[in-house]
Amino acid sequence: MTTLTAIDPTTGAVVREVPATTPQEITTIIDRSHEAYTTWKDTSVAERAEVLRRVATYMREHTEELAPLMTEEMGKPLGEARGEVAKSAWAAEHYADHAAEYLADEHLDSDAASSYVQYLPLGPVLGILPWNAPFWVAFRFCAPALMAGNTCVMKHDPHVPGCAAALEEVFRAAGAPEGIFQTLLAVTEDVEQAIRDPRIRAVSFTGSDRAGATVASIAASEIKPAVLELGGSDPCIVLADADLPKAAEVSALSRIINAGQSCIAAKRVIVERSVHDEFVELLAAQLRELVVGDPREEATKVGPIAREELRENLHRQVTASVEAGATLVMGGEMPQGEGFFYPVTMLTGVEPGMAACTEETFGPIAVVIAADDAEHALQLANDTPYGLGAAIWTETERGVEMARRIEAGQVSVNGIVKSDPRLPSGGIKRSGYGRELGPHGIREFTNAQQIWVGPARG
Repeated sequence: MTTLTAIDPTTGAVVREVPATTPQEITTIIDRSHEAYTTWKDTSVAERAEVLRRVATYMREHTEELAPLMTEEMGKPLGEARGEVAKSAWAAEHYADHAAEYLADEHLDSDAASSYVQYLPLGPVLGILPWNAPFWVAFRFCAPALMAGNTCVMKHDPHVPGCAAALEEVFRAAGAPEGIFQTLLAVTEDVEQAIRDPRIRAVSFTGSDRAGATVASIAASEIKPAVLELGGSDPCIVLADADLPKAAEVSALSRIINAGQSCIAAKRVIVERSVHDEFVELLAAQLRELVVGDPREEATKVGPIAREELRENLHRQVTASVEAGATLVMGGEMPQGEGFFYPVTMLTGVEPGMAACTEETFGPIAVVIAADDAEHALQLANDTPYGLGAAIWTETERGVEMARRIEAGQVSVNGIVKSDPRLPSGGIKRSGYGRELGPHGIREFTNAQQIWVGPARG
């Protein structure tokens, strides 16, 4: 029997082993999802909203049971984990409140007496999700899909089986109709079966660009729509006219949330040369204040890396960059002892071609790159195969204008790059395609059906 194993990254100890969903069980789960869809699609938006509100209420009331699962299985500091539960509940509530508006018929002028587009559900949707934000990415996927009238089958990362099971239990405990949200505790090798099942009508994937390419190719071969939210090497441009203390504070926060294990973290901080040294001092001061330690302790701001092999790759990137000429300002040493901790690290003098610049760094590593001027900063920012998020710190009007030239799916001017249920997010280039959240996200998995009503106008 194949099992899924969860390891506590704080200690390296196995915390649970659960049986993987068999191919036969995958079929049964999709059966239930399809059966549930036959009635869920015909429920009113108000009825769906009531279900999502009950789910949100349950999560808020059981935060102290749900949050520790993330801390246990992937090392998220407990305070961040509580915040993730709250944000997931917010996503459910947001779509409960706004789905009717987002899905309203769109009337368009034509030669018809009346013509419009209506947004109809597709059917069961498969979500293939990562480990780094187990609750948030689940609700980012399911809240809009469910409110659009689809049902959801969630295949979570095999390293967070406890979180995955808890998510299904949330819906059950909240009294959601059976089968509208189900968990597949499947091994990666069996995911293709689910994608190819003809009753699965669309796929949402969050993860690496390499895995995303595989998922996309399978979905395309079955003529199924897919939304891909993939990796990023997100730039953060800091120009000479920026509020440097604020830029340093926010850049540090962006870099170390979830121990730096975030697709939209500020991974390359590109600083105009005239203020480079001043900014580096400010950023270093912010980073030195961070407490690295047991994520169960309230004072901890940076927990462990989720898995040992991820930490090893992170250290390789740091070491290779230093060997190539980068300056190690702090950190960069592999810790001894139990758990998969890595120190808050800062590299300056990073140049294009170095590992810390060309690869996605998934950990608490601040990478600072000097730019001659604003134009050079833009060139460096766009010199990446990725295009997920970006930030610009400068005078507001100038930042808004520069944002048009940034090759990224979302840009923050004088603020942190973050996901927000009210706003669409997603990437371009090797960071994926399609959008999640906001009004755009709920329409991704709908049939934008055109209606033409005669008679024709003369």
